Amino acid sequence: MAQGFQLAPRIRGMVEVLRPKDAEQPILPAEVRAAVRSWMTELFAEDDLKAVDVKPRRTAMLSGPPGCGKTTLAHHLSARLGLPLACVKMDRLRSKYIGQTGEQIADVFEDLESQADRCVILMDEFDAVAMTRGTDGHAATREANAIVDALLARVENFTGTLIAATNRADAIDPAMWRRFGLQLEIPLPGDEERFAILTRYLVPFGLPQDAMDFLADATAGATPAILRQLMEGIKRDLVLAPRLDQPAEVTAVFARVMASVRPHKDLTCPPLWAEAKVRDRLRALPWPPTLNGKGEK
Repeated sequence: MAQGFQLAPRIRGMVEVLRPKDAEQPILPAEVRAAVRSWMTELFAEDDLKAVDVKPRRTAMLSGPPGCGKTTLAHHLSARLGLPLACVKMDRLRSKYIGQTGEQIADVFEDLESQADRCVILMDEFDAVAMTRGTDGHAATREANAIVDALLARVENFTGTLIAATNRADAIDPAMWRRFGLQLEIPLPGDEERFAILTRYLVPFGLPQDAMDFLADATAGATPAILRQLMEGIKRDLVLAPRLDQPAEVTAVFARVMASVRPHKDLTCPPLWAEAKVRDRLRALPWPPTLNGKGEK
């Protein structure tokens, strides 16, 4: 944790601090990786940019489906800067009492702004408080509009590195959207990314490349979060099956894991969950996976 960084007692229940040492490098499409690399280079070149009268962009809006890795990316970025990530769950700041939401947002920002050089801020679930302003004149709408107006000023004047994340880019107020120097869409992983994610989270077990290719195809449309849950579920089941006196053949393992790991109904349902004929092909996989990919079972 950056030297001297600590949360004021009044906001500790609203902010989670993620340490640099716990960050994980996200597996991203090439175009997103290039944009992230460019931004990191920009942040480290502040003096050179200042020489030509340009400031590095210090605000970014991350958008994409739930579970696509927005928080993982923000954590990785903060770790690259050697700073903790102060993760503010904006939906937790909402209150049914008039004025209280704005007060809680002010408390969080006042504490974190005073430490802007010692942390990176992530405003997660940003759409909870930054939705397009309404015009119906109702008291609740006026309150919501006032919150957006106050946030606009906070974002505009913030001097540190500030990241917002949303699953609903279409809901963000247009003026708020323009306040962010970068707008990065984090898409669902493609074929190569799914292969890499599945391989990463199956370690220390391994399967031949053909088998991993099949699983990457069978999970098309899955989020990184679901892919991780699937692979970690398989590892967990392989360890526990003997203790529970359960069959450890491939279809039994996948059936048990998939019974408790399912994509959200509003997201794409990958073939592995949607099509029986795809699940039937699991029987052809070499099983069980080898430990460390070296033939040791």
